[in-house]
Amino acid sequence: MKYIIKYIFLVGLFAPMGLAAQQVPVLPLDSVLLRVDRNNVLLQSYGLKAESYKYSAEAATAWMAPMVGVGTFMTPYPGQMIMDDRDKGSLMLQLEQDIPNPAKLNAKKKYIASQANVENATRGVTLNELKSQAKRLYFSWIVAKQRIHILQENGKIMETMKKIEQVRYPYNQSQLSGVYKANAKIEENVNMIRMQEGNIAKARSWLNSLMNSPGNEQFEIDTAYTPRFEIAPSYDTASLASARKDILKMDESIRTMQLNIESMKKEKKPDFRVRFDHMYPLDGMMPNAYSAMVMASIPIAPWSSKMYKSGVKGMKYEVQAMEKERAAMLQETQGMLYGMHYEILSMQKRIEAMEDKIVPALRQTLEANFLNYQENKLALSNVIDSWEALTMMQANVLDEKLKLYEMIVDYEKQLYR
Repeated sequence: MKYIIKYIFLVGLFAPMGLAAQQVPVLPLDSVLLRVDRNNVLLQSYGLKAESYKYSAEAATAWMAPMVGVGTFMTPYPGQMIMDDRDKGSLMLQLEQDIPNPAKLNAKKKYIASQANVENATRGVTLNELKSQAKRLYFSWIVAKQRIHILQENGKIMETMKKIEQVRYPYNQSQLSGVYKANAKIEENVNMIRMQEGNIAKARSWLNSLMNSPGNEQFEIDTAYTPRFEIAPSYDTASLASARKDILKMDESIRTMQLNIESMKKEKKPDFRVRFDHMYPLDGMMPNAYSAMVMASIPIAPWSSKMYKSGVKGMKYEVQAMEKERAAMLQETQGMLYGMHYEILSMQKRIEAMEDKIVPALRQTLEANFLNYQENKLALSNVIDSWEALTMMQANVLDEKLKLYEMIVDYEKQLYR
């Protein structure tokens, strides 16, 4: 008896903990998008690339390693007649160092460092794309849940009609075909539910992949969430330029190109080289000697200046082309957003009409026919026709809602792309 009491006590103590451990977390849309931003592997790669450019920029200011040489100087070939010991030549130690122009190094450093900003801007473009994918999957999951709820409710109605047919059949008040037809509709309804469950499983797996989680990790979504169409306060190009990530990337690319132009212009500045030679004569009577030299390049020479002058002109034309492309992107986006704006408003009105007028009318028709059917004043086939009409219209409403949600996602994607 003592052991039984202890067992009951332990079960009562740990059962709630087990139930809590088995609870599936519910992730709101904001949490999903935050996890995508924080955990997605592709987004992490951009941060690593940006970090690599920082170190590459530091490496750009490094000098070339010094050169050290050991050899002979003015040493006669073997077998040559030496008139004097002074003609024996010398052993020579040579030191040489290239000294690059600091203005060149700093300009190159700024150019390379600016590429990190381009990578960070590219991350913003990719993040916007991934968030759009996540929203589509999330909204398709919400609509699938709504479809399942409607199918389950309509399935209960068909189950009731099937039971009525089964009760009436022994009294010759219905036909056996009515039972089979009702059963077929029930199975068809169940298959539709299975299909929606498959859509939910697919959406869950894809969302897990975007969040860098195991594909089979279980979680639920906030099915009470309803996407809202938030109209942008303005569609002028200045507002779009500050909001869109691809325009920010274009701006950073133009800035990088301009820094590259500045770096190329610095090529007209000279570089330097220092060389020191020390000679040890092979004749002990000769004094030690040295040679010191400072050299400078002459990049303004016509045959060498052609390289950087032509490069600068070419990059300037490329910058102008990018600026034109930027303006075209903003102009195109402005027109697209206006069109999507009015299309979404039109879609909302259509859905409101379907939900407020068409679906209630079809539901009332089904209720009236079902009441007549219960009083044996109407055949089952007529009620099934009303049931199918209502089910189809409800499915159409959800199809239109899913299209509306996807249009809202596309609108936000274009607004912040």
